[in-house]
Amino acid sequence: MSQKTLIQDKKELSFKDFKEEVLNDYKIAKISRECSLLGRREVLTGKAKFGIFGDGKEVPQLAMAKAFKKGDFRSGYYRDQTFMMAIGELTAQQFFAGLYAHTNIEIEPMSAGRQMGGHFATHSLNEDGSWKNLTEQYNSSADISPTAAQMPRLLGLAQASKIYRNEKSVQHKTNFSNKGNEVAWGTIGNASTSEGLFFETINAAGVLQVPMIISVWDDEYGISVHAKHQTTKESISEILKGFQRENEANGYEIIVVDGWDYVQLVDIYNKASIIAREQHVPVLIHVKELTQPQGHSTSGSHERYKGKERLQWEKDHDCVEKMREWILDFELETDSGETLRFVDSEEEILILEKEAKKTVNTAKRNAWNAYNNELIGETAIAVKLLNRVGEKSKNKVFITKYKNDLEKKTEPIIKDILIAARKSLRYLKEETFAEKKELQNFIKATVKNANVVYSTYLISESKYSALNIEEKKPVYTQNQNLVDARVVMRDNFDALLKKHPEVIIFGEDAGFIGDVNQGLEGLQEKYGDIRVADTGIREATIIGQGIGLAMRGLRPIAEIQYLDYLLYALQIMSDDLATLHYRTFGKQKAPLIIRTRGHRLEGIWHAGSPMGGIINNIRGIHVLVPRNMTKAAGFYNTLLEGDEPALVIECLNGYRLKEELPVNLAEFKTKIGVVETVKEGTDITIVSYGSTLRIVQETSKELQQAGINIEIIDAQSLLPFDLNGDCVKSLAKTNKLLVIDEDVPGGASAYLLQEILEKQNGYQYLDSKPCTLTAKAHRTAYGTDGDYFSKPSAEDIFEKVYDIMHESHPEKYKSLY
Repeated sequence: MSQKTLIQDKKELSFKDFKEEVLNDYKIAKISRECSLLGRREVLTGKAKFGIFGDGKEVPQLAMAKAFKKGDFRSGYYRDQTFMMAIGELTAQQFFAGLYAHTNIEIEPMSAGRQMGGHFATHSLNEDGSWKNLTEQYNSSADISPTAAQMPRLLGLAQASKIYRNEKSVQHKTNFSNKGNEVAWGTIGNASTSEGLFFETINAAGVLQVPMIISVWDDEYGISVHAKHQTTKESISEILKGFQRENEANGYEIIVVDGWDYVQLVDIYNKASIIAREQHVPVLIHVKELTQPQGHSTSGSHERYKGKERLQWEKDHDCVEKMREWILDFELETDSGETLRFVDSEEEILILEKEAKKTVNTAKRNAWNAYNNELIGETAIAVKLLNRVGEKSKNKVFITKYKNDLEKKTEPIIKDILIAARKSLRYLKEETFAEKKELQNFIKATVKNANVVYSTYLISESKYSALNIEEKKPVYTQNQNLVDARVVMRDNFDALLKKHPEVIIFGEDAGFIGDVNQGLEGLQEKYGDIRVADTGIREATIIGQGIGLAMRGLRPIAEIQYLDYLLYALQIMSDDLATLHYRTFGKQKAPLIIRTRGHRLEGIWHAGSPMGGIINNIRGIHVLVPRNMTKAAGFYNTLLEGDEPALVIECLNGYRLKEELPVNLAEFKTKIGVVETVKEGTDITIVSYGSTLRIVQETSKELQQAGINIEIIDAQSLLPFDLNGDCVKSLAKTNKLLVIDEDVPGGASAYLLQEILEKQNGYQYLDSKPCTLTAKAHRTAYGTDGDYFSKPSAEDIFEKVYDIMHESHPEKYKSLY
C-alpha cells in the first residue's frame, strides 16, 4: 500500500498519535469482526432469531467514519456496524442487545428490540418529543431492510443542507444546520444498486446538486447471485460514467477504490467529504474487492454458491487481514535515519487481537445476562403465583404441569410466561379465590406492558401531536366573498409560507405554473424556487426528499400529482415514513405532509381510489379526506402546528367549485380524527367522505321528497377515524347504517364498518343489515358513461337507501323494482 498521501494528511499529528489512531482503528475492526463471528454463533444456538452482519466491510467503514462530522447524517445499509462503532454510536454490548431484541431503549438504543440487528439509528428527539441540537451529534437515520429503500430519504437529508445554506428564511435554525455544511452519507450493497430506487435517487441528486456521498459496498454478490446477473458490465461505476461531472455540466464525482486499501480509503473519503461539503457536489464511491466471510446472513452458507477459488480469494483479500499485513509491514524512515513502525513485533498485534476478543466476549455475556435475567425474574414471579393458584384449585394437577414446564426453562421469554398463565386460567373458570384474581391481574398487566413495549409510538405521543390541536372555525366577512375553491387553497398556502419560514412545497408542476390546479399560483415568484419548487417525474424520491427534509427540521409539503401516482411511492411511505417513529421507539420523527388529489375523474389512470390499500399500508401516517378546499386548508394549518406525517387527499373535482374565502387564513384549523355531521336526520345514518359526500348531500334532497330523512356524516379523517364515537351516537338514533365511498368493495368502506360496528360497538343499535355502497371492483372506465356505471351515482345512492327503508317498512316504501 502507498503510505505517502496518508502521512502527508496526518502531518499535524506526531507519529505517536498517528500510530495510536491506526492501531485503534484496527482494534475497532477486530471488535466488529468478532461481533459478527460470535453473533452468528448466537443465532445458530438459538439465542437470537436472525443475524445479518458487517463482516468484510470493516476497513472502508473506518475510513468513512474519519470523514463523518457532527451534524452529518447517515442513511445506510444493514452492514454498517463498524462505521457506527467507529463514530462511537454503537458498543459491542449494544450490538448483542440488538441481536437478542432487548426491549429496553436505554440498553438497545437502536430500536428497543423492534428491528433485527444491523439496523442502526441515533436519537434526534428529547424525552418530550422536542428536537435535540442535531449539529452537536453524529446522526444516523433509522435503517430499514427493503433493498435500496434508504436511498430516497438520503436525497432529502442532503437537500436540507443546500436549503439551509441558500435559503435565508431558515438560516436561524442553527440546531439543525451549520450554514449547510453537513453531508448526507449513504451506503448500499452493490446488488441493491439494481433497484429502481437507487437510479431514481442518483438522477435526482445529480439534478439537485446536493452534498451526498454514496458508498457502494461491492463484494460481487447479491445473496447467491453474482454481479454478472445484477449489473451491466458488472460495475456500477462503469455504467454511471455518464454522470461524471465535467467543466460545462453538473454531475457526480465518481471514485473507485479497493476496499482493503486502508491508506487510499482514508485519503479518498477525506477528499470526497471536502468536495461534497464545500461544493455541494454529490459523490459516488465504488468500494470494490470486498468480501463477505460468513456469507449473506445466518439463513444460509455461501459455500453453496461460491467455488473454491472465490473462497480462497476472499481469504486472501479480507480487508481486516490486509490491514493487519500493512500494519506489520509498515516502516518509515525519518530524515534523521530513525525507522518508525506501528508495531515492533507480531506479538503486539496478537495482544491487541486478544483484547478485542475479550471485549466482545464480555459484551456478549453482559448483554445476554441483562436480557435473560429480566426474563428469569419475570418467570420466577409467574412460577410462584401459579404455585399458589395450584394449591387453591381443584385442577392443581394441570396447573402444576404448566408451572413445572415454565420453571424448567433456562432461557424463557414473555411468550412462555403468558402461555402458562393463560392456559392455567382456563382451569379456574368455575372457581373463585383471591389467587385467581391475582393471576388475572398478572396476565392483564403483562399484556398491557407488552403493548407499551411493542405497540407504542406508531404516532406521536408527545405534546406536539397534531391530535392535540383543537378546531378553529373559519371566519368570514359580513359580505359573502365567493371564489373558486382553488383560491382558498392558494391564499392559505400563501399565508402558511409567510407564517412558517421552514415550509417547503415541491412536486411535479408545483413551482413555475403553481400546480396543475393552480393551488400554488404565483407562490414561486413570491417566495422563490427553493421554497416552492418543481421536481422531475419521480414520485418515490419526492416522498424521500420530504422524509429527509422533515428529519432535519424543515416542514416539507410534498406533492404527488394524483392519488393513483401515490402507488409509485407507496413502498417508501409504508416501509420508511409510516414506521419511522415506531421503529425508533419515538426517537426520530419526520413530520412530512403529502399533498395529493383524487376522486371521480373519468379514466382508469386518474380515477383509481385505492383507499383500502393506502390506509392498510401506511398505518403511522394520518390519512385525511376533506370534502372541500376549506376543510383541506384547515388540515394543513393543523398539521403544521403538530409533529406527525400525514397524507391529505383533496377533491380533484372541487377546485372550480365556489367556496367562501375565510379571512383568518393559516389560522383556522380542521380537527383530525373527528367526524362532522353535515346534515341531521332520523331515518338512516350515511357515512361518506371526499367528493362522494357531495353526491350524498345532493341526493338527500330527493330522498327527503320520498319521505326519507337521512343523517349525513363526513368521515373527514380515515386515520384516525371518529375518535369521539359520533357515528355510534347517530346509530343510536337512526338504527340503520350505510357507508358509501368510491373505493373497491372491501376497501375503505369495510374498514369504516369495522370501526363503527366492532370498535364502537355500533352493532347493538341496528335494526337492519349494515350496508356499503362502493365502486365496482374495477377502475373507472373512460367517458361519462364509464364513470356513471363504475362508481356510485346519485341514483345508486337513492335506490340503495330506499331499498334499506323498504326492507324495514315495506308498506310505506313500496318496492321500486
